[in-house]
Amino acid sequence: MNNGGGLFLDVILILPFLLLIVLYISAAIMSSRSRHLQKWPVHRSILFSLGVVCAGSAVIGPLAEQALVDFRAHMVGHLLLGMLAPLLLVLARPVTLLLRTLPVSLARKLTLFLRSSYVRVLSHPITASVLNIGGLWVLYTTDLFHMMHEQLWIHVLIHLHVFLAGYLFTMAMIYMEPVAHRYSYLYRAVVFVFALAGHGILSKYLYASPPSGVPKSEAETGSMIMYYGGDVIDAVIIFLLCLQWYKATKPEKMTEAHS
Repeated sequence: MNNGGGLFLDVILILPFLLLIVLYISAAIMSSRSRHLQKWPVHRSILFSLGVVCAGSAVIGPLAEQALVDFRAHMVGHLLLGMLAPLLLVLARPVTLLLRTLPVSLARKLTLFLRSSYVRVLSHPITASVLNIGGLWVLYTTDLFHMMHEQLWIHVLIHLHVFLAGYLFTMAMIYMEPVAHRYSYLYRAVVFVFALAGHGILSKYLYASPPSGVPKSEAETGSMIMYYGGDVIDAVIIFLLCLQWYKATKPEKMTEAHS
């Protein structure tokens, strides 16, 4: 009976993730049918779907259940929810798609919100880095890590924060969406280096000083998953940032500007 109840709960929890995928693909189809807009690339729908699956698998199903008792599984879930899923979703450009499909009046209101001072502060590279990396330091170096396993509402809030902070950080590092408040490539690169250092130092700290109650062997493996797995995803962000930087300053454009 318990297994059946757990399966039923998982099915209920999966529905919002499936709904997100359906809504995105529906919006992509609607946008592609417009005679005034270019067709929405299929690969973005694939990236969005994969991102939602990554996020969903971190909070629902076998991995999420194992993460409650195994620090290694917890770290895999951290990478999926806080790093890989945000990267895939940012590359899928959901805000751009939303602006293309909303009625003009609503699209204008959304544009005004994106240009607001609130969004400017929140999307600042330093703010995003503090919320993302700083939040992880608070989670793993205080009693919050244990509290999240004892209180459901704390568990939900922490996972929500990990995802949103990861998405905000990725979006602040690589501009894939229309951003009103843009910062230079050099500025973002410098902030990103410090964020990388903060993430790497935390993983090494956890290797040597795991949270109370976490077996040393699990802490060591989990820390390596955090360190090396994070490096792989960060390498993709670095590549994209450098590619954008190169395209913005490549000689062809400089030559055309002086001709």
